[in-house]
Amino acid sequence: MYSESDLEAAVAGGVMTPAQAAAFRNFVAAGQHSPAVDEEHFRLLTGFNDIFVAIAAAILLVAVGWIGHYVPPNIDVDGPSPFSGLFVAAAAWGLAEYFTRQRRMALPSILLLLAFTGGVLCTALFGLVAGIGPQYLDHNSQAGAIVIAASAAIAAGGAFLHWRRFKVPITIAVGAAAGVALVLGLIASAFVTPQMTDAQGETLKTVLLASSLVLGVGVFLFAMRWDASDPTRETRRSDVAFWLHLLAAPLIVHPVFALLGLTEGAATTLDAIAVIALYVGLGLVALAIDRRALLVSALAYVLYALDSLFRTYGAVKLSVALTALVIGSALLLLSAFWTSARRAVVTPLPGGLRGKLPVLDRKVAVAA
Repeated sequence: MYSESDLEAAVAGGVMTPAQAAAFRNFVAAGQHSPAVDEEHFRLLTGFNDIFVAIAAAILLVAVGWIGHYVPPNIDVDGPSPFSGLFVAAAAWGLAEYFTRQRRMALPSILLLLAFTGGVLCTALFGLVAGIGPQYLDHNSQAGAIVIAASAAIAAGGAFLHWRRFKVPITIAVGAAAGVALVLGLIASAFVTPQMTDAQGETLKTVLLASSLVLGVGVFLFAMRWDASDPTRETRRSDVAFWLHLLAAPLIVHPVFALLGLTEGAATTLDAIAVIALYVGLGLVALAIDRRALLVSALAYVLYALDSLFRTYGAVKLSVALTALVIGSALLLLSAFWTSARRAVVTPLPGGLRGKLPVLDRKVAVAA
């Protein structure tokens, strides 16, 4: 299956003109009875060879990391070695030079990017722990949080270098995730004390949840900036925005429901109604920005809330089945009528805001 990045490359290479690429997109959209802009394309597989190469690369990277594990210095003699992550990062970069830069294979590129960034993170983390000494960190949570923050900062730098070299769309989201970990680590280091009471622990938990929510909103706005630069979703920028939305969604959704107390193991009727109302609000936002990640991230919470609601009103045996029936039917209906529902949500919005959202009709956008 073609991807928007493939069409973008074909136009840049002179294989087809921009008008021909637009005509092809519109032809595919007509066959699917849905505007191409609403399909939310992103490339994961270019063929079964992607899976084959990804499996082979994963085996190789595990082997390389295993070998590095036995290269000193090790943490606590038998613990992990910084060379384990270093070897994985170096191998992932070398493989990316061929499978990403030359072959442009989607799934292996994602795997190698994650392996490289994870390898850099582990190298920094294990290296700092080995250098400082694990005994010093055992009873010093503040120093541990600073070490985690520093490692995340180094991983973010590695992700930036990888982006400059390979331009894999998920790289920006991985770098943003490292940035989130950096900020949360610094916040934790400011609140952690050697002898924390339960009340202080709860305060730290609340602060971290609130910080995650703020950071999630920041990532969401960053994703919207990428989306706004490509309203017809014809370039790699749309793929970058997709992965950023996928990161922002849990950062926004989990703190909201956790702060409401839904993760404590019990939900009252009022809680369930509040969750459903929030889910409807998230659905409206998802329709407006034409991204389904918010709905998927909040799905577990709304399933739990509906299940609790059905149990409250006596449907104990059928609560799971009824919950799945209601949510499954609602999501399928929304998927079937996504374009119409999105038009109903976007059309009443002010022109300035509507101009920053993905277009409703690519044909109109191309003609304009």
